[in-house]
Amino acid sequence: MSQDILIDELNAAFAAATLPHRLQLLRKAVSGRIVFTTSLGVEDQAVTHAIAESKVDFDVVTLDTGRLFPETYDVWQRTEEKYALRIKAYYPKADALESLIADQGINGFYYGLAMRKACCETRKVEPLSRALSGAKIWVTGLRGDQNAHRSHLRFVEWDAERNLIKANPLLDFSRDDVVTYTTANNVPVNALHEKGFVSIGCAPCTRAIQPGEPERAGRWWWESEDKKECGLHVSAEGRVTREKEAAQ
Repeated sequence: MSQDILIDELNAAFAAATLPHRLQLLRKAVSGRIVFTTSLGVEDQAVTHAIAESKVDFDVVTLDTGRLFPETYDVWQRTEEKYALRIKAYYPKADALESLIADQGINGFYYGLAMRKACCETRKVEPLSRALSGAKIWVTGLRGDQNAHRSHLRFVEWDAERNLIKANPLLDFSRDDVVTYTTANNVPVNALHEKGFVSIGCAPCTRAIQPGEPERAGRWWWESEDKKECGLHVSAEGRVTREKEAAQ
């Protein structure tokens, strides 16, 4: 079966499938390595629960930037204990991190977009490339209504930048859908969510949002809204997906 036909078939099947069934469909689709990357926020916790519930053979990994909140490490431990699984951590390369801090200082990312992107590249993007090495499918916790960029995503698409299939099984979930799912299933969640932190990343780059603000307003809040991607879900040209690129 060709790659395009497989992706089209998965997109059609996802439309009426439950979250655990979507993961099972991915597992049946390929025989190779499937990697789920979790930031340990509520969306990713929902996917982790579904992985455990459906007993699919996925690698569950996280990118430990070295600047995470204590609450994130706490929910990491509670998740491993509840589901009897090990979340494999990928860390920045020591020499690259030392060079970054020597160049821009410990918090240089506050002083310019290029400096912030350099930090994200060192702490997140490069470790992600190692985490996905050899993978056939990359599973994310992205939702289509999180921001305008992500509304262009499909359930399943080809990531030409990384030469693999990228699957977004929560694409049609709302925030309320995710919270309902995690509450009903007693899923461990990050304590910061109760304090107004909706999208949780590195501690220096994340704040609680105010009533009426969009979900990702608390990420890199000093930057303009159209710059708020760390590089994990964008192409080298800065586009979030190849699907969007093709439409332009």
